[in-house]
Amino acid sequence: MKNNYIYIILLNVFILFFSSCSNKLPSLNDRKELAFSLINDKNIIQKDIKTTQFNLFSFQKISNSCKDSIKIYIEGDGLSWISRNIVSSNPTPINPIALKLMLLDNSSCKIYLARPCQYISSESCEEKYWTSHRFNTKIIKAYEDALNMIKNEYLNIKFDLVGYSGGGAIVTLLASFRDDINSITTVAGNLNIEEWSKIKNISKLDGSLNPADFSKNLENIKQYHLIGSNDKIIPKDIFFSYQNRFKNKKNIKYFIYEADHSCCWEKIYKGY
Repeated sequence: MKNNYIYIILLNVFILFFSSCSNKLPSLNDRKELAFSLINDKNIIQKDIKTTQFNLFSFQKISNSCKDSIKIYIEGDGLSWISRNIVSSNPTPINPIALKLMLLDNSSCKIYLARPCQYISSESCEEKYWTSHRFNTKIIKAYEDALNMIKNEYLNIKFDLVGYSGGGAIVTLLASFRDDINSITTVAGNLNIEEWSKIKNISKLDGSLNPADFSKNLENIKQYHLIGSNDKIIPKDIFFSYQNRFKNKKNIKYFIYEADHSCCWEKIYKGY
């Protein structure tokens, strides 16, 4: 009886604790509404891009002069985890930094792409695709398909890719597989997931590709990497471990700013 009583007390404490933590998080609808509320240009339209792997949520601004290149912004990992041990049920970001960066860009040829299962769902949406498999070949194939669809629709020749956080890994991997990438820019990018797992003392992303393993394919791509000196999520050592994989570093430029992982990239990017 005493043990049952203790068990009930502990269970109630756990429920109250988890509920209080959950209540602090914006709901999925709140996160969706935030994204739409940020749109400050009537010429930006929302489109869902349906690939054979995943549906990708996008905002697009395309003029008639986009035949040369279109700039693609890819979002970070979003709300992948609620805590160190609790996986989120939906990875839609609380703070969509890549979207904010895209909106600061004066280009009339730009597209924001969320990560799979952010904002919209797909039959393939499983937790592993925003945790261990977040950079899986299936994910990269979805973005490859999306870029091909964009190219077929708008007839552009090249892409310039920009990725925030885990989106930096995505754009780097895409550039390693394609021949139509003019440049990549990463902001607080996760460019060596093996080293990152070691530094953060977390489980390896066993279902994911590691951008640092594709250095040979990337040597001729113009690269720009924006790094936060105070970033505790993706420390600057991650970038240098990636850079050290390159025999030829002539196309790699990097810039270190007084920033952490989330603050204050909009201000920095505006002046970049």
